[in-house]
Amino acid sequence: MNPRHAFFACLQRSPPALFEAALWISAEHDPQVKPEVLLEQFKELEQRVSAGLPMLPVSELAQPLLRRLNDMGYQQDESTPLRPQVALLNKVLERRRGQPLALGLIALELARRLEIPMVGVNFPGHFLLRVPGADHLLDPCGGRRLYPNDCRELLQRQYGPNMPLNAEHLLTSEPIQMLQRLSRNLRQLHLANDDNIDALIDAERVLELGNACVSDYLARASLYQRLDCPNAERFDLEHALLLSDDPIQRIRLTDRLGHLPPNSIVH
Repeated sequence: MNPRHAFFACLQRSPPALFEAALWISAEHDPQVKPEVLLEQFKELEQRVSAGLPMLPVSELAQPLLRRLNDMGYQQDESTPLRPQVALLNKVLERRRGQPLALGLIALELARRLEIPMVGVNFPGHFLLRVPGADHLLDPCGGRRLYPNDCRELLQRQYGPNMPLNAEHLLTSEPIQMLQRLSRNLRQLHLANDDNIDALIDAERVLELGNACVSDYLARASLYQRLDCPNAERFDLEHALLLSDDPIQRIRLTDRLGHLPPNSIVH
């Protein structure tokens, strides 16, 4: 079974094996990555985290778990420019530095194993966590509590003062949504580092996970353009055109399609 097939097999389990699936994403980019070995090694981290938690009901251990991870060196990677290692889970486990989503996936797996209630929240620009029923969110990068005003400030700091906070920003994230977000992050990181082939691997996974948007097809079309694959580029531009509701974007897509060479079929 190749890494892509193993990845989707993880999603077929009940419940989905979120953390293992993320490790198989790393294995797609590096054949030396062995998810089964990393899962075995993860038990040591689980034991170390567990040993440092206070004697409290499990419903009160989410924030202490995140603080414990932070004390052990698991922190947001602030280096620039960012590289794919901030999102590849094997590298984050090794370096103890990563993006909020990668740190959140580690925290969610620890919480699952330790039976601590915790879910992911697909907050724009900065993945967050929550204890079901709590009146606040948690930052996976250290465990800071975020109330609605904090969330509003975080959102506007990233997207500007005109970006309103709405209920959709605070919804619980399903495993497929988290893995699609991870794939989009990696697609962008590989692209920013001029690694078109690895970016294409991530772009394809985004689409295979379903519910892709116009920008997902455009991202892969741009990669095919870089790789001089006009037929594949045309396929994605046509799909983007079908999905687009923006009249100006539709005009631009039609113009771009018109500049592509005729679709060639080899018999």
